[in-house]
Amino acid sequence: MTAWDDVVAYSCLLAGAALCLTAGLGLVRFPDVLSRMHAGTKPQVLGVLLVMVGAAIRLDGWANAWMLLLVAAFQLLTAPVSAQMISRVAYRRRHVRRDLLLVDEFGGAGHQDVRHHGDEPGDAPPEQPGPGQPSS
Repeated sequence: MTAWDDVVAYSCLLAGAALCLTAGLGLVRFPDVLSRMHAGTKPQVLGVLLVMVGAAIRLDGWANAWMLLLVAAFQLLTAPVSAQMISRVAYRRRHVRRDLLLVDEFGGAGHQDVRHHGDEPGDAPPEQPGPGQPSS
């Protein structure tokens, strides 16, 4: 193991740890489910991959490298799929702030949800009546 290998391994480990930290901070700081899912998957997957590359460079032997490759493959397969499934459920249960959506592909063209527009459950009564609805 040369000094150059150590520098590359440690820089991958530090960059991966920093990306995982930003993913955790994004989960705490972002306002709605879709933003949190984006923050929880994009930098976190790349961060875990960088940690795996740094560990593979630093560890000796092919057995360790194959195990890390297997962990990285499962991370690439499971994190985006689970985030997509969670975001679909959140959208259907109306836990999504629709005012933050730039494109609403599920709502159709010109679809405006006058009853639910915030971060409330789908079966919750509206906070204020929409246009044309009597107030109770």
